[in-house]
Amino acid sequence: MTDIPRVPRAATSRRNMLFGTAAGAALLATGCTSNENNDGKEESAGAQVADSKPGKKVTIGFAGPQADHGWLNAITTQAKNRAKKYEDVTLEATEGSNDNATQVGQVETLINKKVDVLVVLPADGKALTQAGLKAMRAGIPVVNLDRIFSTQQAYRCWIGGDNYGMGLNAGRYIGEQLKDKKNAKVVELAGIDNLELTRQRTKGFDDALKNYPNIEKVARQAAEFTVESGQQKMSALLQAQKSFDALWNHDDDQGVGAERAIKQAGRDEFIMVGGAGSKRVMEAIKKDDSVVKATVLYPPTMAASAIDLARALGQGKGIGGMAEYEIPAQVTLYSAVVTKKNVDDYLPIGFT
Repeated sequence: MTDIPRVPRAATSRRNMLFGTAAGAALLATGCTSNENNDGKEESAGAQVADSKPGKKVTIGFAGPQADHGWLNAITTQAKNRAKKYEDVTLEATEGSNDNATQVGQVETLINKKVDVLVVLPADGKALTQAGLKAMRAGIPVVNLDRIFSTQQAYRCWIGGDNYGMGLNAGRYIGEQLKDKKNAKVVELAGIDNLELTRQRTKGFDDALKNYPNIEKVARQAAEFTVESGQQKMSALLQAQKSFDALWNHDDDQGVGAERAIKQAGRDEFIMVGGAGSKRVMEAIKKDDSVVKATVLYPPTMAASAIDLARALGQGKGIGGMAEYEIPAQVTLYSAVVTKKNVDDYLPIGFT
């Protein structure tokens, strides 16, 4: 097996920023670069810490899918805006594509340009794995964003959302709202069923509901993350279930269609929890005049965090806030639940 070259040393990032807080993905900290020994004298911790001050110039290659969805558009926007904040970063961004062969070609072009670090959100993690391996073997560290490659050898660091945790927190929120209601009924509007992320979200949701014996999930429909499919599948759920107490919708974009179907049916006896964290849904939560009461985040700020990680890797620096000298191999964001109580905190990262 071909050896994977060692990439620059770098420490981990500030925990609170990596895990999707409302403050966004501001990873950089004024962390300590030394420790005190028992005599009170300082000794080097062996790692430089990245901060917002200009340092070694780094060229970051960015390749993602086509921005044909609100969340994916936010990913690209977050990456580009983050890169602009650094005088020492040049971002080489490709045209997004959902065609695997095209995206592989785009990544190979960035490799041939000899960028310092690659950030890749693959349209299909398995299909792009060889491209990641090629970059790593060329000595270019890869930050794998969200959709994961088939092997850890294809990336230096993975950062992404927690699909299981997303379902888990949606289920916990609904469970707490309905825990005192006898024979409560819940329905689920899922995403694309042949995607692993959809299955993980459903599993997390089902596992959470097991803690509430008074609640039964009575129906589930799988949509396609589009407005049209959301409306169609929600109409089917409403026709099949004459009454229920809560709905979890996996995706706020398909939720536009779901809400249309709900209004057309004149139904309002249940609460609705969205998924991903669109600005539109957050504004509806704040207004509090519809069935929409919460959304579970899948923060697009992960793309900004990926740029921070790539910059630190390219400069061979660490990021303050944790004891480890190296950037972690994997960073999983937290899927916070946004409600009327905390919506103002999260509105700044809501995507359109």
